[in-house]
Amino acid sequence: MLSITSDYLKDTGCPQPYLQHIAEAGFSHVHWCHQWTTDFIYSRPEIEQIARWLAEYDLHILNLHASAGIEKNWNSPREYERLAGIELVANRLQMTAELGADVAILHMQRQPLDPAEIVLYWDRLHLSLDALEPEARRLGVRLALENYDDDSYLEVQRLFSEYSPAFLGFCYDCGHGNMGRGEGLDQLERVKDRLIAVHLHDNDGTGDQHRVPFKGTVDWPRLAQIIARSSYYGMVNLEVITNYPDFDNETAFLAAAFAAGTRFSEMVDQARQGG
Repeated sequence: MLSITSDYLKDTGCPQPYLQHIAEAGFSHVHWCHQWTTDFIYSRPEIEQIARWLAEYDLHILNLHASAGIEKNWNSPREYERLAGIELVANRLQMTAELGADVAILHMQRQPLDPAEIVLYWDRLHLSLDALEPEARRLGVRLALENYDDDSYLEVQRLFSEYSPAFLGFCYDCGHGNMGRGEGLDQLERVKDRLIAVHLHDNDGTGDQHRVPFKGTVDWPRLAQIIARSSYYGMVNLEVITNYPDFDNETAFLAAAFAAGTRFSEMVDQARQGG
């Protein structure tokens, strides 16, 4: 079984064609990414229609990429925007649960460089997470905080010391980890016991290209070994998109993604067996 992002072409608009093509390519699950960069609130008719499409194409939601928001932002220093951002994330938590998944992935802002802003930054983070935790626990959905490029993991390590793994875990994005100094795998080793989601894609280290695995410079054998020793036992989840000219058309892209996902899944299985 393999999962792929729902927005491999475009992250807004009607998702139905993507779901149909994903199913036709052989994938069993979807990492829901539509509207993750917007302030979009999913309403009851929209969630119910997505559920009907999933049933029609025999697909399942592995996890959902929650929106950090633009003007509804759970990290915002503007209090009304922060509160609106909590409502936006809560909307995604509810959607995640209703579609049968149990992990919602979320971006966070880095700690500011200005010492005068650091205390306020952490106060906002704690207020927002404290507000979201009861709703997440009620719904049975965990939040996974995602790494960014050149991430020191300062923020997530502190938060993992303050919040239970029953509420807060980690999503490793190997493309982000491969950028800049390329120290993502070294950092992942430090928090692999909190790993509950993965975003798997490739790049050449110069940008966030979201290429199909084995098309760039990510150290896939080492990543397979770390995942095999981590707390993550979910399926391979590809966060790949078609804006890089590796393939002539969508069908070829999906076929290559499925083949690469299968190959990496076998690598993780072999690592778990001591191979």
